[in-house]
Amino acid sequence: MLTITQALHDQIVAHARKDHPDEACGVVAGPVGSDRPERFIPMVNAARSPTFYEFGSQDLLKLYREMDDRDEEPVIIYHSHTATEAYPSRTDVAYANEPGAHYVLVSTADIDGLGEFQFRSFRIVEGEITEEEVKVVEAY
Repeated sequence: MLTITQALHDQIVAHARKDHPDEACGVVAGPVGSDRPERFIPMVNAARSPTFYEFGSQDLLKLYREMDDRDEEPVIIYHSHTATEAYPSRTDVAYANEPGAHYVLVSTADIDGLGEFQFRSFRIVEGEITEEEVKVVEAY
């Protein structure tokens, strides 16, 4: 299960809304081994695409050095889907290389009548996708 504060949840959704129609992407870092998302880090979609996201290699290198210096790890890796449901694509699965991370997807399209900004979380390990419950709390 992913436990996330309302503030972080809202920041991720706001980033998805702001970058629409392109996919938004970013990371929420937390203390190593804690599984507690704390620091919101919006990234630039280097692909600038409505159907694909990509972290810039220099941005990614900087991010990992910064997390290393702060004894953090990526607890959440998030991105948005602008025209499809919030479910990992084959490309998303292929690029999922953090087995300990929660992969959050936000859909900015109302494709199923349930409304915009569906917020879903998945574990992706060795190509296998497992959806998990999301618990939004005021504080940890």
